[in-house]
Amino acid sequence: MAKVIWLMGFVIGIPAFLTSCIKSSKVAAAGDKLKSVMVNSSFYNLEATSLDGRTVSMSAYKGKKIVVLNVASKCGYTPQYADWQAFYEQNRDSIVVLGFPCNQFLGQEPGTSAEIAEFCTSQYGVTFPVFEKVNVKGADQHPVYKWLTSPAENGWNSDEPSWNFCKYLIDEKGRLTHFFGSKIKPDHPAFVSAIKETKG
Repeated sequence: MAKVIWLMGFVIGIPAFLTSCIKSSKVAAAGDKLKSVMVNSSFYNLEATSLDGRTVSMSAYKGKKIVVLNVASKCGYTPQYADWQAFYEQNRDSIVVLGFPCNQFLGQEPGTSAEIAEFCTSQYGVTFPVFEKVNVKGADQHPVYKWLTSPAENGWNSDEPSWNFCKYLIDEKGRLTHFFGSKIKPDHPAFVSAIKETKG
């Protein structure tokens, strides 16, 4: 009889145990989501040097979504300049695109600042902000990319650019929300969804 009572109690207790597990899982997932938008240092405290030599504070872009991409002039993805310029023109009131030339991927950005500026303007009519050539990974990684790729700084992400034209999306409050690889263009469903979901 004692065994029967124990067995009944065990069976009856299973649903409660499963319910507890499910609740714990949901709480953990919610906690992970909240953790993903926690910023340990401010993106707006960072600076970069423009192609014409001016120091630009990232605080200049407060209140807008920010797309940061590492660009190159001699890459198979270089035509994306046109895609991101068109995206910038269509959304410039609420979104800014920031280009960071980089020569770390097979030397595909060998030019000087003047040469890069000439290329961007003459070939693709680029008007979104483009900065001096930087390292996006390694010992000399630029502070902007250190923030973008360090969980201790941005709260969650450690992905570095794997090639030219990788993208980082930052919301209106300066929180890093998404990372996208080189192939992703502005009209890609995942990027379109991220823009719609990202709210300041």
